[in-house]
Amino acid sequence: MIVLKDYREISKIRKACQLVGEYLQLVINIVETKEGITTLELDEMATTFAKDNGAIPAFKGYKNFPYSICASLNDEIVHGMPTDKPLQEGDVLSVDYGILLDGYYGDSAITVPIGQVSENANKIIKTGQECLYRGIKKFCEGSRLNEISHAVQSHAESNGYGVIRNFVGHGIGRQLHEDPQLANFTRHPKEGTILKRGMVIAIEPMIVEGSYGLKYDKNKWTTRTLDGGLAVHWEHTVALTENGPEILSLREEEL
Repeated sequence: MIVLKDYREISKIRKACQLVGEYLQLVINIVETKEGITTLELDEMATTFAKDNGAIPAFKGYKNFPYSICASLNDEIVHGMPTDKPLQEGDVLSVDYGILLDGYYGDSAITVPIGQVSENANKIIKTGQECLYRGIKKFCEGSRLNEISHAVQSHAESNGYGVIRNFVGHGIGRQLHEDPQLANFTRHPKEGTILKRGMVIAIEPMIVEGSYGLKYDKNKWTTRTLDGGLAVHWEHTVALTENGPEILSLREEEL
């Protein structure tokens, strides 16, 4: 069941998302300036950041996931686990972060280059973010949910990338994962749920070099590309308001 949110609820989700955006902006600033930081350090920062702002990390303990962030590196698609291995020049890092604040969730993800990366890495990072923005533009009252999916898929595939089938975007509010589920691919772009004012959805494209097939690590959380190609993950929480889609998790660099 899709739960439509009123102005008060969207305001609460916005506050949670603004904190998520602040933390992710910190990550961007830190990895650009602090050589050799580890994803475990970034995770510890995320835990402290939530606590200092009166919030609870959304992922820590969720279905027994042990960390506050998902830190996915290079060929890791999603649900990467933080480690004590220093980040190295040329790495591609995706960070997914969520919090619970005053009864409502916020959720967002970024993919960032570590130092100088390859031309291919820069291209897939940029294309993944473009897929996100193109999906958001289709989040319009009276349109169909699959139009968002089609916008993501068509842009990714036109640039030569695969779109992950196994994981989806989702509604968000009092629960981290609510209806509707939002796939990043579709065969029927003019079908699906009719979009209505009050919907709040986490739109999150995951695109990869090569095959969209995946495999799981032994930890049963982390997923990787089958062929070792790079993967990127972008996500914003977006509300459908009387003025159209509002990105609730905007970062400082996007304002």
